[in-house]
Amino acid sequence: MLVAAEAREFAGLLPFCSGVRRLSWPVHWATYGESAGRQWWMVANGAGAGRAGKAVALAAECAPAVIVSMGFCGALDPALGIGDIFVATAIEAAGQRFDVCLPACDAPHATGVLASIGRVAQTAAEKKLLRESGAGAVEMEAGAVAQFAAARGIRMFCVRSVTDTAGQSFVTDFNSVLLSGGHFGTIRILASALHNPVMAFPELIRLRRSCGIAARALGEFIVNCRF
Repeated sequence: MLVAAEAREFAGLLPFCSGVRRLSWPVHWATYGESAGRQWWMVANGAGAGRAGKAVALAAECAPAVIVSMGFCGALDPALGIGDIFVATAIEAAGQRFDVCLPACDAPHATGVLASIGRVAQTAAEKKLLRESGAGAVEMEAGAVAQFAAARGIRMFCVRSVTDTAGQSFVTDFNSVLLSGGHFGTIRILASALHNPVMAFPELIRLRRSCGIAARALGEFIVNCRF
């Protein structure tokens, strides 16, 4: 079972899949596909631990041998660039630490501790503080997935791809535009961007491009992994 926040985080994996079909699960997006003799149940239910927890609870529907928390992340390690793959060795969330399994893959990737927090890491200064805790990357969902997997004795992996670097700060306040349903509201993003259009709109274009690069890298990595 693969769990992410947004459907676009699966965009790089879907071209490698056959037998793709949508699933009528009570989440934002759920799809089944097969690749290299493996079955994938792919689920996305929005940003944040609460939404991820509800998504991964559907694991009982497919009795997965493993759960993979996948998707985008922000870099805390200055050595990480856009589209680089980060494989978590452990996840730190809300004062808890969860050890996770490592996939076998020959493709280049970084490893380290993943910080799973309840907000978007907006600034380079905030990322620097998180880096001081020893984490190499940051995101918002993996902690809930790890807690679920640990409670049920299911093997868990965590694979992420970088969309913003350690030294990058956002002009747009993404925390203020995150809707209760787990999506970043387009209207709110555009309204926020109008306060500083010279910087905000180019930033949004760059971020869109970075997400595309990250999604492709993530899909290629996942399909070549052995979990």
